[in-house]
Amino acid sequence: MPNDEEIIERIIKGESKLYEGLMRKYNDRLFRISMSIINDEAEAKDLMQTTYLNAFLKLRVLKNRSGFGTWLTKILINESLLRKKKKVKQQQMLATQTGNNENETPLKSLLNKELKALLEKAISDLPEKYKLVFVMREIEEMSTQETMEVLNLSESNVKIRLSRAKEMLREKLAGKKLKEVFKLRLTICDKIVNYVMHAI
Repeated sequence: MPNDEEIIERIIKGESKLYEGLMRKYNDRLFRISMSIINDEAEAKDLMQTTYLNAFLKLRVLKNRSGFGTWLTKILINESLLRKKKKVKQQQMLATQTGNNENETPLKSLLNKELKALLEKAISDLPEKYKLVFVMREIEEMSTQETMEVLNLSESNVKIRLSRAKEMLREKLAGKKLKEVFKLRLTICDKIVNYVMHAI
């Protein structure tokens, strides 16, 4: 099976349909990481589409094509953080106008089972710096090196944040299957892929 670098070379040479395979490969990772920042399914899907389109337009200037997944994740995180910043500002303005100080939007449950909903809630309640590292290392199974590159952290910082996140979640997460947390439903995956493929 061709690797990312080989696929990107073929896409650049005109086989744009191959981009669908790359999107399907990284959909779950991007969805989980975006949800860990933005906590909104519709926003996460929109951010993924934006990320894939931006990445497609910049494929020619990507120097380290074997590091496509890391580069893609960085784009998504930047887009998600910008969106979150705007969202928080809007909520603060609304709260000021209405006198309502409740800026928290509850995490919409993506799955029906109560256990999975509890796990998602527990992870969502982590402080962002710990949550991101936890999602990348434990759920997405990204390497320490990849996590360091994406978040611009030292190795010791990644390990400390992961350890702290696990400590906070130990009671609720011990022995559970984390791959099911924030799982991107197939219909959502198809919609995102179809949207981007139509746009390119």
